[in-house]
Amino acid sequence: MITDTILIIGANGQLGSVLTKELQLIHGKSNIIATDVYLNSNFDGTFELLDATDIKAIQKIVTKYSINQIYHLAAILSAKGEEKPLWTWDMNMKMMLNVFEVARLSNVKKIFFPSSIAVFGDDAPLISTPQSAFLNPATVYGISKAAGENWAQYYFIKYGLDIRSIRYPGVIGYQSMPGGGTTDYAVDIYHSAVKGESYSCFLNAETKLPMIYMEDAIRATIELMQAPIENIKTRTSYNLGAMSFNPSEIFDEIKKLYLNFEIEYNPDFRQTIADKWPKSIDDSEAQKDWGWKPRFNLKSMTSLMLKKLEEKYNTIK
Repeated sequence: MITDTILIIGANGQLGSVLTKELQLIHGKSNIIATDVYLNSNFDGTFELLDATDIKAIQKIVTKYSINQIYHLAAILSAKGEEKPLWTWDMNMKMMLNVFEVARLSNVKKIFFPSSIAVFGDDAPLISTPQSAFLNPATVYGISKAAGENWAQYYFIKYGLDIRSIRYPGVIGYQSMPGGGTTDYAVDIYHSAVKGESYSCFLNAETKLPMIYMEDAIRATIELMQAPIENIKTRTSYNLGAMSFNPSEIFDEIKKLYLNFEIEYNPDFRQTIADKWPKSIDDSEAQKDWGWKPRFNLKSMTSLMLKKLEEKYNTIK
């Protein structure tokens, strides 16, 4: 049996750190090459420093390890990106196109490129946002992801490069801290509860957004990448849905287990971003093409998040 050798770019991130471990279990540690701009001294496996804005550095690693799959996860996220819009555009586009070009010119047969619900703007239906909704993103992060989706389709049509993509909703996990996204409150709030702190939320109480638990997000990514090529009908990016809730609802669920937990609402610039994003997602194309189905809802996710963070902080309610 021939096993793929997989390069992960952005392996230290919220998604990358969990996905890397799961891919190691599937393909073996020796076949997973983790990279990031910062060294992870605790990483168990092969780790290389990599600046993805340097196309020669990407090519060097692809050649060195005979890479034939790439998961390109590195990006400047929505909230952080709005602080330096032009820099964010330059970084996100250069890294992505460097990866696509190296793959095209090498023996790489499959790429994963993450997109986001940030590609949607106020011209898209906010409820059950369809796969084919018009894209007019309101952030530079969303603009870069929408452009990336079109580049992915272009590379597939013109060069036959098998690029697959998911429009992630907010990803919630206990394994690492978030990295500057508008949905980050839904991770931070659990940490505050377990640490016995009140939480100051940067969105208002009724701002409903689509979310997904990390375990479901990782499973969706791997299921998409393992699907037969003939099943992949969408070559921009697949909508992915799991659950939708607002800060008030997640607070109420936590409050059932942490009776003294308190919250206050102090909306900032991220409120304007969130107001233009979908409230729920129609992912029927992903269901039809590669069998996507979530396993976690708000209640089951909250129970597990609190349990895992209690173990992490070694606290007692």
